[in-house]
Amino acid sequence: MKFFLGIIASLIFFAAAFAVPVSAQTNARVGKIGIIDTRLFLNGKTVIKKYVDAINAVNVEFKSVATELDAMALKVQNLEKELRVFQEQAQKGVQLNQATVNAKLEDYDRLSREYKFRKEDNEARYNRRQAALVSPVQRDISAALQEFTKKNGYVIIFDISKDQTGLFLSLGEKTDLTIDFITFYNARPATAAVTK
Repeated sequence: MKFFLGIIASLIFFAAAFAVPVSAQTNARVGKIGIIDTRLFLNGKTVIKKYVDAINAVNVEFKSVATELDAMALKVQNLEKELRVFQEQAQKGVQLNQATVNAKLEDYDRLSREYKFRKEDNEARYNRRQAALVSPVQRDISAALQEFTKKNGYVIIFDISKDQTGLFLSLGEKTDLTIDFITFYNARPATAAVTK
């Protein structure tokens, strides 16, 4: 029995001896934590102008093609409606002009294929152009966020736009650094941009 009491006393002693350094280490690592909502970089009262400008430049560049694709999509939808009407009429026993039906089917098939090809081609070109214009700004924002984090003594800053768990719903307003960061970023000189 004395043996077990001795072991327990030794365990308590060692636990107490090691608990102090662990708590000291833990306190040394505790720092400020903040949140940022990156959705507001584009859609808030205060935005990251360089980011908005890069996205707008790509959208303006592809606006006419998007308009053409919308017109093609509308034609495809109208042809689908006409073909459904033909199908309903055929089911009711209405005699249809087979040449007209075949011509509409051919138009629909040709236009659908052309629309699909042009849409995929446009998406690929849009993504390449966006990577060329927007990605450097995104990298610059990321570098500026690292600089902002270090400069202001934060250990970690979470992006709440990516939080699907609701984990950060109880944080105070002073924890939200979105506007502070946007102001910091927009005040940086243009030469501060980082390209990688």
